[in-house]
Amino acid sequence: MENFNLREKIIEKLSTVIDPETGVDVMRMKLVQNLVVGTDGQVTYQFRPSSPLCPIAVPLTLSIIQAIKEVPGVKGQQVTVIDYIEADQLNEILSTILNK
Repeated sequence: MENFNLREKIIEKLSTVIDPETGVDVMRMKLVQNLVVGTDGQVTYQFRPSSPLCPIAVPLTLSIIQAIKEVPGVKGQQVTVIDYIEADQLNEILSTILNK
């Protein structure tokens, strides 16, 4: 089951996260994909940086995580970084951060 009301609030919050290289928000750039919000408040999604060598992938990922964390009702989140040269290493670090 998905929580559509919470999903809309998350999308609204993510529209305030701006990619500093383009000045466009991460939702309009379609950098956050496959966003699923469970009825239990667990959020899963993929982050696809704008290029495989994106120099700001790490801080942008952290900004996205923080924005989602600030939405009331979110109980936890799981992000998978895709199409990025350092995706495996970044996913490992993010898993550690998010599972504390």
